[in-house]
Amino acid sequence: MRILQITAFSGWGCTGRIAVGIHDVLVRQNHESVIAWGRINTAPPSVPTIRIGNRLDQQLHGLYTRITDQCGFGSFRVTRQFLKKLDRIQPDLVQLHIMHGYYIHLELLFQYLKEKRIPVVWTFHDCWAFTGHCPYFDLAGCDRWKTGCHHCPQKFHHPKSWLLDRSQQNWIRKKKLFSGADNLTIVTPSAWMAGLVRQSFLKDCPVEVIRNGINLEQFRPTYGNLTAQLGLTDKKIILGVSSTWADSKGLWDFIRLAPLLPQDFRIVLVGLNRQQVNRMPERIIGLERTDSLRKLAELYTAAAVFVNPTYEDNFPTTNLEALACGTPVVTYQTGGSVEAAGNRFGKIIPCGDVAALGDYLKSDDWKQFSSEECAAYAAGFDEQQKFLQYVRLYGTILGSNRHE
Repeated sequence: MRILQITAFSGWGCTGRIAVGIHDVLVRQNHESVIAWGRINTAPPSVPTIRIGNRLDQQLHGLYTRITDQCGFGSFRVTRQFLKKLDRIQPDLVQLHIMHGYYIHLELLFQYLKEKRIPVVWTFHDCWAFTGHCPYFDLAGCDRWKTGCHHCPQKFHHPKSWLLDRSQQNWIRKKKLFSGADNLTIVTPSAWMAGLVRQSFLKDCPVEVIRNGINLEQFRPTYGNLTAQLGLTDKKIILGVSSTWADSKGLWDFIRLAPLLPQDFRIVLVGLNRQQVNRMPERIIGLERTDSLRKLAELYTAAAVFVNPTYEDNFPTTNLEALACGTPVVTYQTGGSVEAAGNRFGKIIPCGDVAALGDYLKSDDWKQFSSEECAAYAAGFDEQQKFLQYVRLYGTILGSNRHE
């Protein structure tokens, strides 16, 4: 097989690591693999990559989106250049990841894929593909995506538009473009997301659930002196981790939670920016994002409980990372977040109920979940097995196509 992946991030972040992980499994099985990327590339030099466009084009596409609300429909020139490279590569199958990163013109891309009859697997890391604007709609309580977006309540959220609201036109344009792709297979990391797809204009597309996985060699019970350095050896640590902290990730819920907890509790938040760190109240220790997975594993291991008060999420790997390090997970009843642990190894709290969250933490009921049980459950989410599921899916699709 010759597989081409298209992604905003190659090697960087959760989706970027998935792309490189799939590549590695393909190569080990003697298949050909290339990753085309648009925003950030931190893949090892051994990974063949193609850059789509450049920083200037991304900035212009971003500005175009701010003015016209047409994310994914800029980058006309660089997309045509990229498609010429596809002519040379001639992939058997194209795997798509994040496509709303201001780097590609989706209409040109999908027209090309349809004309060449190239099978496509598209992993929905969020909901953007079947909405007129937003990656998630839970926080806004909006369900217009089911019948036709209009008057978007999240116009000023990513991908932000300063002026126009073209959510209705975008929804119609996407419906025509994506639902008309005969060879499109959708992958979702959660059953929750699969359920949304089946309510959208893509309901007739085949949908496969492949969970996100984690690196079990990196995320396992890990001990060190990091808690001593933070002055937390005699405290019960309530840990929160996110790549970015915004209202949708529950930052203000942690701030509201802090005064509800006894003095022997401390909240530690990882992934804050410098301004957020400086604004944290006394009983919250804020840390900037760390590239050291060992330090992160130490914090997961030292924590009494991992708390994920997210309002919008697909299938967060932070829940799995905490469990793999032996720590129970408490999360809001949100999206696919509950599928990673649920009440089996932690607690599901009604979304936004900070008082109930505080009551549960103070009850010490989380002590019933042993470190060994949590880690054993997380072992079922070995990322290598998840990458292998993708490769098997490609083989099934291409095998069936050859027999048509």
